Amino acid sequence: MVNERGFSLLEILIAFSILAVSLGILLKIFSTGVTTARVADDYTNAVQIANNLIAKTGVETPLKISETLGIENEFYHWRIRVKPKKFISPELDLRDLPIELFDVNVLVWWGDDEKTDDRVLELSTLKMATKSE
Repeated sequence: MVNERGFSLLEILIAFSILAVSLGILLKIFSTGVTTARVADDYTNAVQIANNLIAKTGVETPLKISETLGIENEFYHWRIRVKPKKFISPELDLRDLPIELFDVNVLVWWGDDEKTDDRVLELSTLKMATKSE
């Protein structure tokens, strides 16, 4: 009986094939994780921009019917729309109150290049202002 030592060429090829497939799968998982983290970071930045714009509306700029466009960090485009809120209540006549309700809508969009669709984030809120005579 011959005592064989070592691995055959076929065993080594199979081991390298399994290793190559496993490494390919692991690299794909890591690259997907990095891409997901980047997209999450973009959404976080967009939410912060939208929240800041909503907070400034009515404080730095008056609450009135308007539409404003802008760009932030040369990457995030935004639009603020302010319009009166139509509120109908059978018990309350809002025309008698000294306040007005405004619907403030902020849209933030961004994209990497022309090949991909832009990502969009939209936030809305109601703001109250005193009526201007």
